[in-house]
Amino acid sequence: MGGAKRQSECATSVSVMFSHHFVLLLSVFSLTPLSLALPFEQRGFWDFGIDGDGGGLMTMMMRDEEEGSAVEEPSPPEFPVCPFGCHCQLKVVQCSDLGLTEVPKNIPTDTKLLDLQSNRITELKENDFKGLSNLYALSLVNNKISKVHPRAFVPMRHLQKLYFSRNLLTAIPKNLPNSLVELRIHDNRIKKVADGTFSGLGSMNCIEMGGNPLQNSGFEPGAFKGLKLNYLRISEAKLTGIPKDLPESLHELHLDHNEIQAIELEDLSRYKQVYRLGLGYNHIRMIENGSLSYLPNLRELHLENNRLSRIPRGLPDMKYLQVVYLHSNNISRINVDDFCPRSFGVKRSFYNGISLFGNPVQYWEVQPATFRCVSDRLSIHFGNYKK
Repeated sequence: MGGAKRQSECATSVSVMFSHHFVLLLSVFSLTPLSLALPFEQRGFWDFGIDGDGGGLMTMMMRDEEEGSAVEEPSPPEFPVCPFGCHCQLKVVQCSDLGLTEVPKNIPTDTKLLDLQSNRITELKENDFKGLSNLYALSLVNNKISKVHPRAFVPMRHLQKLYFSRNLLTAIPKNLPNSLVELRIHDNRIKKVADGTFSGLGSMNCIEMGGNPLQNSGFEPGAFKGLKLNYLRISEAKLTGIPKDLPESLHELHLDHNEIQAIELEDLSRYKQVYRLGLGYNHIRMIENGSLSYLPNLRELHLENNRLSRIPRGLPDMKYLQVVYLHSNNISRINVDDFCPRSFGVKRSFYNGISLFGNPVQYWEVQPATFRCVSDRLSIHFGNYKK
């Protein structure tokens, strides 16, 4: 249950833009309501002589001043520093869309959220984040970063969320903070994930690394060693098969928009805890019998926009499967036992979504009993087929 909860937080982050994180953190870091009392007003030295019978007091303080023992007027309070052009409030520093070519100086040391997205930063230097040990979230999205110093992230002992998408990285940066929980590094130029890349990141829960020109050979053995991920997305890459040695702890695996052609028997054997599998928009023609049996907890299966000619075998045996996307394939026939088990009580959860539109199937020939384990007839989507 704990893992599922952590995954839920991550998945919400997959569909929510960074601005939502900003609103959330504003509420989190609002520590104390403003006082309704009037502000303190410092009284000047000569003000003591104005009060009624204050002449004696004033004379005494003047004498003390001459003797060097008078109380000095306090210096003006220091106002927090904020980088030029940025907006600083409630431990959140916004420096987005400013045309910056480097990380700005004078970032307050108590900053929790630093937004540097949509600038022209090309490099992260060793001391760019010096003193920012309290940082919780950092956004570097949509810059031109191609070089990261190996010690750039060392000061960030409490960083949990790092958004590095849409840059020019060719490798995942080294020495990421051990506290990191969420890494989004999609739409870069990463071709290789080396052994030990994520070493020491035992708290990592979510990695989004789609949109990189990654091939199956780009993952070295041990690349994900030590990770206990709940969520992994490697979509819009150049995968031709399901990668080996991904974390066994995965609850969500998204491999959409790749070049996968088949699901072989052992491809999914490591991922027994997966309950959401995304394989849409690939070139899958064949799913070997028994390959889905390794996913006993599967609840949602995406196989849309592939080249399947029949319903995958094994769906009736999946007790918890509720949603199946099979639209836009080449399925021309649906048998009465393709979705539901013959025996009553085998399936623990009824289907609440089956999409079959965009297939050359004559829906009027499908027997009504085919969907006897569907919660509602409106959950079945046939639509019209157009060549």
